[in-house]
Amino acid sequence: MPSDRSPASSSPLHCDLLVIGSGAGGLSAAVTAARLGLSVVVAEKQARLGGTTAWSGGWMWIPRNPLAVEAGIQEPLEEPLGYLRHELGERFDEARARAYLENGPRMIEFFRTRTALRFIDGNAIPDFHGRSPHAREGGRSVCAAPFDGRRLGARMADLEPPLPETTLWGMGIASGAELRHYINALRSPASFAYVARRVLALARDRLLHGRSMRLVNGNALAGALLASAAEAGVDLRTRSPASRLLTREGAEGVGVSGAVLETPQGPLEVHARHGVLLACGGFPHDPERKKALLPHDPTGQCHWSAAARGNTGDGLRLGEAAGAPVSHDLVQAAALAPVSRVPRTDGSLCHFPHLIDRAKPGLIAVRSDGLRFVNEAESYHDFMQALLRATPAGETAQAWLVCDHAFIRRYGLGAAKPAPFSLRPWLRNGYLRRGRSLAQLAAACGIDAAALERTVARYNAQAQGGRDEDFAKGETPYNRMQGDAAYARERGWPNPCMAPLQRGPFYAVQVVPGSLGTFAGLRTDAHARVLDAQGVPIAGLYASGADQSSVMGGNYPSGGITLGPAMTFGFIAAHHAAGMSPSL
Repeated sequence: MPSDRSPASSSPLHCDLLVIGSGAGGLSAAVTAARLGLSVVVAEKQARLGGTTAWSGGWMWIPRNPLAVEAGIQEPLEEPLGYLRHELGERFDEARARAYLENGPRMIEFFRTRTALRFIDGNAIPDFHGRSPHAREGGRSVCAAPFDGRRLGARMADLEPPLPETTLWGMGIASGAELRHYINALRSPASFAYVARRVLALARDRLLHGRSMRLVNGNALAGALLASAAEAGVDLRTRSPASRLLTREGAEGVGVSGAVLETPQGPLEVHARHGVLLACGGFPHDPERKKALLPHDPTGQCHWSAAARGNTGDGLRLGEAAGAPVSHDLVQAAALAPVSRVPRTDGSLCHFPHLIDRAKPGLIAVRSDGLRFVNEAESYHDFMQALLRATPAGETAQAWLVCDHAFIRRYGLGAAKPAPFSLRPWLRNGYLRRGRSLAQLAAACGIDAAALERTVARYNAQAQGGRDEDFAKGETPYNRMQGDAAYARERGWPNPCMAPLQRGPFYAVQVVPGSLGTFAGLRTDAHARVLDAQGVPIAGLYASGADQSSVMGGNYPSGGITLGPAMTFGFIAAHHAAGMSPSL
């Protein structure tokens, strides 16, 4: 492992722990370490802090978490361990899985009692694969609670705002009950009053602060972690990518002792007595790594990730330079999700992840052959795997989400928002396709018209009966939770995920392969220490988040299996660097 001795342009900076990256994995480690008494520096490549976490849903899969226990939901460790053992198969790593499941509840308790971060429970959120042994219908998920951005003070300007296309005038909308209020705002006086209060609060915040101060979802998680880091004395630095790691000889041989940061003032050596943690967000926007690890993207230009654009594989390259291999044997190298490409006025494209709309009653997904290929209500990862399987060799993977007028005015479709918002801008820029009949829509999208008409006729008949004979849509707890049971009952539809596509005009949005982040990263042990090619820990080097090879082995058994491990292994790494064991 070579040492870089090139001179820096300013005096070296000394700390106990250097964290490279400011998403959940990095800030979790930084806040924990600071609360344990270590001096911590966080170096972020981008101009703002929070990374992909700030754009995310903010959910974490943490079985046996304190909020579930307090609600009376008890389960032994062997239950979630058994679920992972079944779901991960030969990729199951018992030592890391146990470390994750044992320390996840400790992490939640630590943050809710010692930091600014608070949580809401996901006690009604099921695991993705409800037919698997040891799957549960709830009690394994938590989310960051809404956070008041005013607590950040001037630091609010350093927080990455939520993705504009997922907000209402820049205001985030929390999943669950809050989202239902927005969907029902034109039909329910109570929902209208709720939304009106939120919009008035947004107007006040924009007048006084320039943006919404009520942070929700992943923006609340990133904001609360940022506030906690600032309050704990963490040295937070933006526009400071790490160009190389520093090494030194120690009792355990050559180890990592710091890094060189490329700051606006020039190179800066940071010497870290207890080590360096890599949390740079994986490789979702690294063309070369995508070419090597994503078979559906042979050019490195055909995978449209919704992750932060600054996540270009920096941490993986730093780890490789220190002698650590990147995993190449995962089931999937990325956390797959269908995305639509949204044109912006500046000529750029937003990669919009379709996480919620696919399960609502009245939508189907077809390829250009006009045929369904998947249970649309399955998880985003499973949806994409089905699309890749259905795509013939040599053909570009893409599909269309198709709905009728009633659906799009109730739920919207991708970035196109529901009534009372106009659909005209999305029709003008080509994001949304429309046809008065299914045949006209098929012509606008390049879909086989006769096949589409047959597909919709078959689907409509099945929707009236409430049973998807082709893909079993709506038959698992996760499917049903993602649907709209109340509206389905109101309309007399037996299945909360199915409704007939009846009256035109009809609409469609194209979806293409994308991801919420990547799974393939640096191999680590149960303490989040990075391993060399022989499986030996590299002294002083840790990894968390997407820079760490996923504990799920490239599988996606439940929502929150990216942020849950990121937060937990950051917490574990900080304790190890401090020479302590996590405890309740």
